[in-house]
Amino acid sequence: MKIHPSILSADFANLETELQRISNADMAHVDVMDNHFVPNLTFGPPVVERIKAVSPVPIDAHLMIADADRNAPVYAEMGCESVTFHLEAAAAPVRLARELRRLGAQASVAIKPGTPVEPLIDLLGEFDQVLIMTVEPGFGGQKFLDVCLPKVKRLRAAISEQNMKVNIQVDGGISASTLDRAVEAGANVFVAGSAVYGSDNPAATIDELRAQALAHV
Repeated sequence: MKIHPSILSADFANLETELQRISNADMAHVDVMDNHFVPNLTFGPPVVERIKAVSPVPIDAHLMIADADRNAPVYAEMGCESVTFHLEAAAAPVRLARELRRLGAQASVAIKPGTPVEPLIDLLGEFDQVLIMTVEPGFGGQKFLDVCLPKVKRLRAAISEQNMKVNIQVDGGISASTLDRAVEAGANVFVAGSAVYGSDNPAATIDELRAQALAHV
């Protein structure tokens, strides 16, 4: 059970300090948005490279960007430990996943709430992680969509059936009140933004969320 706080909810003017506040996290979740694939704009390679340089924990780069085939490898080349691209933005997802792994990153594929999980079932061996979005990507602080949980269940069943070690990450509306449902559905990596950075003690909140998730194991 891993907790990846999203820095989308952090103070952008003090990112180095904000990263230090989550030094007990498993990874820092960095949302890269290009205002094309999603209706929001955050930051690109130069800023992520600096985040990578000062972060006390590995970087989980979530790329909500168009033309993932061309743009995603840049983040693996700069040393991001995990790189997630969207299935909807990739023309050749298997080839891209193999390229990310060749460059030394874990390869992760994400799907929006309206995208079925079934196309990924026969490709699971190509990925280290599948991200099921539990909100529409683009903005933090949205309400958790329970309608996405059946996809998590189907994916967990397929992973177990194929006896594979593939992480299932959920991102969007994750908090103490929604975590149990995501765990029960089969997720094991949790992206929490507002729940962590909106608390008085982000590090303590990370520990509490991890303990809560582990209580279901």
